[in-house]
Amino acid sequence: MNNPNKKIVNFIKEHHVLTLATSVNNVPYCANCFYVYLEDENIFVLTSEESTKHISDIHKNNYVAGSVVLETSIVGKIQGIQFNGTAYKPDGMLKKIAKKKYKKKYLVAKLMNLNIWIIEINFIKFTDNRLGFGKKLIWKKK
Repeated sequence: MNNPNKKIVNFIKEHHVLTLATSVNNVPYCANCFYVYLEDENIFVLTSEESTKHISDIHKNNYVAGSVVLETSIVGKIQGIQFNGTAYKPDGMLKKIAKKKYKKKYLVAKLMNLNIWIIEINFIKFTDNRLGFGKKLIWKKK
């Protein structure tokens, strides 16, 4: 499988909130979501209710974008990814794995009836100023 550079993977694993961007009829919308990253599958796992705006949008247009950032005001420490991909509800074994990993990371989720969603990543741009000002690593799904 064509997985992202280890620097990108490590950054994603160090964080837990992504900003998810959706768009329907040229009207954009953003939501912040807790996530789990499954490295072998190169997917984000998140949970959200059907009644939310972003899930309603995904039902109409499942092409999404997003970001994960390190919040800092120190220019030399700026890091973050921007990504795009396809969001969908998993089924079968992937659903079981995703739900298990999500519940393991977020213990409170064990008490919830989870609606699991997957973002299959197609593109990542990782900015890491620790590697040099404005240094970018690009990954694309083959």
